[in-house]
Amino acid sequence: MSPDAYLEMAEIEASHWWFRGRRAILSRLIERMKLGPGARILEIGAGTGGNLDMLAAFGSVSAMEMDDAARSIATAKTNGRFDIRAGSFPGAVPFTRERFDLICLFDVLEHIDADVETLRGVSALLADGGSVIVTVPAYAWLWSAHDDFLHHKRRYSAQALQQTALAAGYRVHLLSYFNTLLFVAAAFARLKDRWLRKSPAPAADVPPKPLNDVLGTIFGMERFLVPRVKLPFGVSLVCVLRTEA
Repeated sequence: MSPDAYLEMAEIEASHWWFRGRRAILSRLIERMKLGPGARILEIGAGTGGNLDMLAAFGSVSAMEMDDAARSIATAKTNGRFDIRAGSFPGAVPFTRERFDLICLFDVLEHIDADVETLRGVSALLADGGSVIVTVPAYAWLWSAHDDFLHHKRRYSAQALQQTALAAGYRVHLLSYFNTLLFVAAAFARLKDRWLRKSPAPAADVPPKPLNDVLGTIFGMERFLVPRVKLPFGVSLVCVLRTEA
């Protein structure tokens, strides 16, 4: 991502409705996985650390992040409580001797040219019976200045994400769209930016608190759906991958 994107993320990820809603959905999904005591968790592309406390509710958390500034912010934000190492996939992986029960790539894969090779490398870090959770932005037709600002390489369809996972040697245990309840509004906002030919710019600031709370509540309600129902469309995709049946 661009340096400005990391700075924006650091400022808003604790309070912005999208980050709050996504954490609620992912937390419920991980809760239902029943990892057990002593679970080892790795977040790849941890950014400025907004997910680390959420993940720590389920086990011992480590992280990797390629950007020095983002890594420093994450370390400071979490008071140095997590092992956050410099690194990137597929060629600069710092955790070569460790094995993890859960590996998370939250809106990371779309930033990497070699997505299949990256997922293959991730599988080498899995403990027996371990799982990988991946979230990515959905639909190439939703491409906008926001994707340019974030240095995205692609947006995925469900079929494309499944094919990427299968090519990397995984079995797909869950694959669903999400950010479905707000899809119409989100899609309109992205397409409007494209129609108006807005130049790449940061995403909107945190909305006024009443609106931010309402949007966060609506988005967060999907935590009751995603673990149980395959949502047919949405602004994003989530999948759970394993190398074993």
